[in-house]
Amino acid sequence: MSIKKAVVKSLKPGSYFMLEDEPCRIVSIEKSKPGKHGAAKANITAVGFFTGRKRNAIMPADRMVDVPVIDKRSATIIADLGDNLSIMDSESYETFEVERPTDQELASKTVVNAEIEYWDVMGKKVITRVK
Repeated sequence: MSIKKAVVKSLKPGSYFMLEDEPCRIVSIEKSKPGKHGAAKANITAVGFFTGRKRNAIMPADRMVDVPVIDKRSATIIADLGDNLSIMDSESYETFEVERPTDQELASKTVVNAEIEYWDVMGKKVITRVK
């Protein structure tokens, strides 16, 4: 599991961070100014990468948060196993199984011998697009 640290005030919409032990993509982030007796706050709206669930978080802007390291790789689909697909990495030639995408448009394009891009996030591999 590869994770690095970042300060909340350095995060931007479209970036990822860990919220409730799930990698989440930031949809919007609003930062307030520090007051007379308080620190600056950040109001973050994010969507879970694996579940798609919308989440909100309010935290100090100077807090350190975990940021997942996303490994983006290319592969070829070599077999259709029903709910899973067997794919082979284009660089290492390693073969493994991944779940078929839940998005219907993406799932319809995942056929044998198709070139795909997959992301390895926290040890879980997910197909993100067909090339």
